[in-house]
Formats: sequence, structure tokens, C-alpha cells
Amino acid sequence: EKPHECLECGKGFRYNSELRQHQRIHTGERPYECEECGKSFSYSSNLIKHRVIHTGEKPYECGECGKSFRHSSHLSQHQMIHTGEKPYNCGECGRSFRQSSDLMKHHNIHTGEKPYECGKCGKSFTWSSGLRNHQVIHTEERPYECLECGKSFGSSTDLRKHQCVRTGSYECPKCGQRFQRSSNLLLHERIHTDERPFRCPDCGKGF
Repeated sequence: EKPHECLECGKGFRYNSELRQHQRIHTGERPYECEECGKSFSYSSNLIKHRVIHTGEKPYECGECGKSFRHSSHLSQHQMIHTGEKPYNCGECGRSFRQSSDLMKHHNIHTGEKPYECGKCGKSFTWSSGLRNHQVIHTEERPYECLECGKSFGSSTDLRKHQCVRTGSYECPKCGQRFQRSSNLLLHERIHTDERPFRCPDCGKGF
């Protein structure tokens, strides 16, 4: 029996206290305020969860690897790494995901939807990360810096490409540029030697 009914939506509750809590959804009342930052919450439980941001407390520890988390939900998500569990399945291709948010992002591949639009030029992207990488074109911001040489890049992809060159195993004795593959080094060395081993059979021009 649920004798206490919400006059706004008709939902019933066993106790009057539950009804009062529920009514905050409609009124927007947030009586629980964080004394650190002033942020308010509808429920005391949400305030308790929020407080760990200020204390740095991470009471939820993974029994497998010892990593700690602020919220139990974050621990549950993390534990799927160890169990291999991927409960969210794509109905189109059968691919599985650990988080429902990852599945929703994946759906955009099948639908062709590109919900992330650049406010400057109107170009749209499937992923929010794609939009972020694109936006640096307009701002000329280069937030990704190589710790080795200090050179900055607009996207993490460009930084990784640069790092591969710097950390490659094959070094050019002429200029010091490094390469991941010996074949790439050989091609590069032709810049210094002006070697052109490939010749056109029709005109004899070297390349």
C-alpha cells in the first residue's frame, strides 16, 4: 500500500518522508549545501558522495589491483577490466562495451550521426574527441607538448607521430632525425645524398 500520493505526477509512496523527498524533483529544492564550495543537492546521500571531492578520500578499493575510487559505481566499472565483462551489446554488429556511454557513442558509426558540431565552421564529428582536436585549428591552441624537445601540437595524434620520430631506433648520421623503421631511414638518407635510384623507362628521369 502506498497511501502518500504526489499531486504533481500521481506517484505513490509508503511514507510521507519519501513523498517529501520526491517532491524536490518538481520544486527544484536543494536543501543540502556543501560547506566547502556551496554546491547544493536534493538528497543528503548526494552531498555525502560529493564531499569526497574536497577530502580526497577514496574509500572503494579494488581487491585485484588495489586501485581506489571515490564512488562505488567507479569501482564497479573498473572491476570489469579484471573480469573482462562487457555487458552492453550493440544490436547491429554484436560488439560489446563495458559502459553504456561507450555503446551510445558506438551507435553513431551505424547511424552515421555526427552530433558534435563545430560552432566556428559547422563541421560535424562522430566523437567529441574529434571535435576537440578540430577546434584547435580555429584557436591555434597547441596543448600537447613534447617533453623531450618542447615542441607543441594541436592534437594528441600529431604529438604521438612526432614522438615516434624522436624515439625511433634508426638515427640519420647526417641530421640526427630518428625513424621507427630502417626502410624509412634509407628513404630519408636520399635527401642528403641526392640519390635517385628509380628511373623512368620513357624519359630516363630519376626519382
